[in-house]
Order: sequence, then C-alpha cells, then structure tokens
Amino acid sequence: MNLSIQNLSKTYPNGVKAIDNLTLEIDTGMFGLLGPNGAGKSSLMRTLATLQNPDSGKVTFQGIDVLTQKMELRKVLGYLPQDFGVYPNTSARNLLDYFATLKGITSKKDKNRIIDEVLQLTNLTEVQKKSVSNYSGGMKQRFGIAQLLLNNPKLIIVDEPTAGLDPAERKRFLNVLREIGTKNTVIFSTHIVDDVNELCTELAIMNKGSILKKAKPAHALEEINGTIWGKQITKEELSLLELNHASLSSSYNNDNTLSVRIHASHKPDDSFNSLSPTLEDVYFLAMNTKI
Repeated sequence: MNLSIQNLSKTYPNGVKAIDNLTLEIDTGMFGLLGPNGAGKSSLMRTLATLQNPDSGKVTFQGIDVLTQKMELRKVLGYLPQDFGVYPNTSARNLLDYFATLKGITSKKDKNRIIDEVLQLTNLTEVQKKSVSNYSGGMKQRFGIAQLLLNNPKLIIVDEPTAGLDPAERKRFLNVLREIGTKNTVIFSTHIVDDVNELCTELAIMNKGSILKKAKPAHALEEINGTIWGKQITKEELSLLELNHASLSSSYNNDNTLSVRIHASHKPDDSFNSLSPTLEDVYFLAMNTKI
C-alpha cells in the first residue's frame, strides 16, 4: 500500500475526539473520503498533510514516516485545503512563479516549463495574466490544483474542493482531478456523494472520527443489490413506514407525495418496487447501521 494509517487518534483541547483510533490503507488512484460535516475528515487531512500532530498512531507513505519525517513528506506532497487565500492583484502566472521558487525550483527555464504545463492542465492558460483574487470559485480551485502540482507530488490531498461551486465549475474541476488521479495517490475528501461516484476507484465512509466502511464503489453497490425498495407515499405515511423499516431517503414529488427508498432483505409487500442501489444508499446504510 502507498499510504498506511495505523491506530491514529486526535482529541482537541475542547474535548472533541476528531480522529478515533483510525486505521486505513490507501493505494494509488483516486480515493474518496466521504462523510458529513464534522465527521473528522479535515482533521485527518491536516494530520496527513503534516499541519498538526496526532495524539497517537503511525502514518507511512512510500517508506516515509509522515509524523517524524515531515520535510521528506512535504517534498512529495500536494495539498489543497478547503479554504485558501491568495495575494491580491497578483496574476496566476506570477503567483505560480513565486510558489515554484518556494518549492525549490530555481531554474527559470524549468519554472516556465512547469508553469506552462500546470496552467494547461488546469485550463487556466488564457487567464494566466489575470489576478487570482478576481477568479471565480471554480477557477480559484483549479488554480489551487495548479500550485500543488508544481513539485510533481506523489501524494495529493484535496479537502472539500467542490463545496460552493456551480455545476459547470464543479464538472471542470472534477475533470482536472480525474486527469491527475491516474498515476498518483489522491485523497479526495467530500460530503457530496456524487463527487465520489464520478471520480473514485475506492471510497471510505467516515463519521465521528472512525471509518464505518471501506470498499470499491462497484463492490459496495453489489453488496446491497436486491435489497433496495421504493414506493410513492404521502407525508402522513412516512412516520408509520419508518417504524417498520429503515428509511434510506425520501424526496418530494410534484404532487406533494414522497418517493421513499428503504433497505430490506426481502420485498416488504406488493406495493414496493425493486430499485437499483446507488452510492447514496451505501452512504446512508453505513451512517445508520455501520455495515
């Protein structure tokens, strides 16, 4: 395995246990870390990025002890936090030149070549002379990917990168991640199930500092195939239904009725129809029953 996390724990001074004896193995490819806000995802990402120390545990990446060899890890690390700031009135190209210098790239020829490559990869070549502070949310996120790629990282961590993006910006950003995720270990932290469904070869569902489930998306769907049922009900029927079955999700229809999905090993009654499972079903099952 490329990244090995063993018995990692972190409790903050206010008593919040953000990471709870967590063990996880992550290989090359796009790895989706899925969970609600407050699940501990960002705490785990910051720990892996050497920005905070855990209370206990061990983390290794390709032979590097992440907790004791922080500078070695940072040489091969690319990190995009949930929120990041940029210098005002500074163009993308000038900022990338500055970041490349900070990353130890001193040759002007090498810097220009690498900057050209990352601008092209992130579809920012045409706006490279514009101030990053005036970029849209999606463009700023793509710039964040451009700057983390300057040192050709082997481990890439992106924390909630699509939050707040409109559908078009989200799609462009995911396409960039997909392109860089084939040869690197990319950890993609999100609470948006569709992002994981579109990108990731493997996923883990996290809540309250623990991993509830780890699987390949296709395998996770296969596990619950034939156990998802649905029907249309009234709002008044929902409470009664939830007394007898674990409701996975419900959504309103145009006529103010509800379409409900439940998990059951057998068809509850003839009023239900068999439904194809989704990753959202996998997510809700893990959150409710810790499968």
